[in-house]
Amino acid sequence: MGQAAGLPGAAHLVLAENVVHLDPAPAVFEAMLEGWSRQQRTRFLKWEATIKPRLSLVRRFAEFTNQYPWQWEPAEVEAFFDHLRTENPSLTQSTGRQYQNGLRMFMDFVTDARYGWLALCVERFGRTPAQILHEWNSVAHVAEFEGQPGRRPLTYDEVQALFDAADGRVEDKRTLGRKGALTAMRDSALLKAFYAYGVRRQEMVGLDLSDLRHNPKAPDFGRFGALFVRYGKSSNGSPPKRRTVFTVPEFDWIVEVLEHYLTEVRPRFEVGQHPAFWVTERRGRLSKRSANEAFENVRQAAGLPNELDLHSLRHSMITHLVEFNYPERFVQDQAGHKVAATTAIYTGVSDEYRNRLLKSKLTARHTGLWEKP
Repeated sequence: MGQAAGLPGAAHLVLAENVVHLDPAPAVFEAMLEGWSRQQRTRFLKWEATIKPRLSLVRRFAEFTNQYPWQWEPAEVEAFFDHLRTENPSLTQSTGRQYQNGLRMFMDFVTDARYGWLALCVERFGRTPAQILHEWNSVAHVAEFEGQPGRRPLTYDEVQALFDAADGRVEDKRTLGRKGALTAMRDSALLKAFYAYGVRRQEMVGLDLSDLRHNPKAPDFGRFGALFVRYGKSSNGSPPKRRTVFTVPEFDWIVEVLEHYLTEVRPRFEVGQHPAFWVTERRGRLSKRSANEAFENVRQAAGLPNELDLHSLRHSMITHLVEFNYPERFVQDQAGHKVAATTAIYTGVSDEYRNRLLKSKLTARHTGLWEKP
């Protein structure tokens, strides 16, 4: 085990030496999981979002097989995923791949000789763990987009219907004298901001008042020239990514919406010096769950399809910026995507836009082709 010296998650650092367990198999399995957890924490991976779900998956697989890692074979993993698909026919390819990658990474960890688990399993159980997921029994990645087919950008008419329904809920609650008019006003502004800036849920609810930015190139927008996003999506253990999302002229109506929210609506929540931009009646920061519920309530009131979700507004902004002929790199930076291919996945331009684009290209190539006689 000398090779494992100093490596987080190594067997000799997790499993106490010279300790005789009455039931060694579960003790070693738990030590493996703790070792893998340490290795991931050392890489600064997030506990709730990454490490905890991976550990839960491995435990679930062990419970299904009623075996331990040094006993697992490809047949077990094939039976496990067949069981998952039978139990949940709507299980997507992307989710299945995520599960398989999680199990594959765990097996990579325990089969890496540097961590000492192979030698320990031979010593105590007379056999070693081996990788159980291979190219021939894993989900093939053949398409860029594997999400739900129903998720798509909203059309311009659907966006308008959504906003009309949001404003309508405010008037209904006012007219009927019901509680919740203030919350409805906040939700109306919130959904319009989601569309105008196309940010993710965590990015939106993580905004503080101090994240408003002036844009010298657009002085008419005042303090709403841009949003400084500090809680962008992180990856591979990195801290949250930061970026500036500009207010674009086509969405200049958001300036009046946000001004009204900050001067007329937010103060009535009586949150005092709380820094959050979006606040609740309990005088705290709005949660991602509450943002989802705001969209679902308004979507239902607007009579829009159930497959549309809050994230669809992000798809909508990206698509509509493309249709407004903004450069690809600008759209990519607005969305906070590392590569342009990801932005392309989010884009679902209309047939009308494609026809206009086709017509302009043909006109440029064959001058006068589309001119009237």
